[in-house]
Amino acid sequence: MLSCHFFWGALMSSPRRLMRRGLLLLGAVLLPAAAQAHPHGWIDLSVRVILDDQGRVEALHQRWRMDPFYSLVLLEELGRAEGDESMEARLDQLGLEIRDTLAPQGYFTELSLDGDALALGEVSEYTVMERGGRVEFIFLLPLDEPRPLGEATLRYRVYDPTYYIEVVHEADERAPREQALVVSGDHDCETRVLAADPDPAQVAEAARLDTDDQAPEGLGRYFAETGEVQCRI
Repeated sequence: MLSCHFFWGALMSSPRRLMRRGLLLLGAVLLPAAAQAHPHGWIDLSVRVILDDQGRVEALHQRWRMDPFYSLVLLEELGRAEGDESMEARLDQLGLEIRDTLAPQGYFTELSLDGDALALGEVSEYTVMERGGRVEFIFLLPLDEPRPLGEATLRYRVYDPTYYIEVVHEADERAPREQALVVSGDHDCETRVLAADPDPAQVAEAARLDTDDQAPEGLGRYFAETGEVQCRI
């Protein structure tokens, strides 16, 4: 039987996300009935690439919107917590915990310039808020130092290495929204989001994983979308 997280996520998903989850569902059907395929929740992602006046890449401003079901559970848990702190204060504390949890994992972000990996800095600017019933984690992820972009291609992936949570760009129907990936300033840049293309073996591997199973490290990368930015600077 599929987990309630998976079932709820499928009901609330856009057609684009449903197609990918449909592959996992098919894999789960072909496996023993006890299988509960990964992922078990999702994040809607928006990214703004921050360039300085010299056209150097400084940071990725990211907004993560938790899926409606997980947001509901999280807000209910925060509301039931002991103490007299306001919900705003509790969300602030949650933001700190999320930041500290993500830091050793590179904030789930992989960044490269013409195929060469770029080192990331530490997050000091972040916030958590509730908007429209969704919990949002918003943060500025700096590079260790600004890097000239020129006409090179900047690529990033944001993903949970265990694929317990799926990360996808904000989308309308079957395509990412234009605002899901933007570049700061008035630079002449083109952006696009490339869909993931996992092979059947990776889909089957994800479908075999139960809720409590430990996924192979890096499985989520095969299901990650790729953001691309190319500018003429």
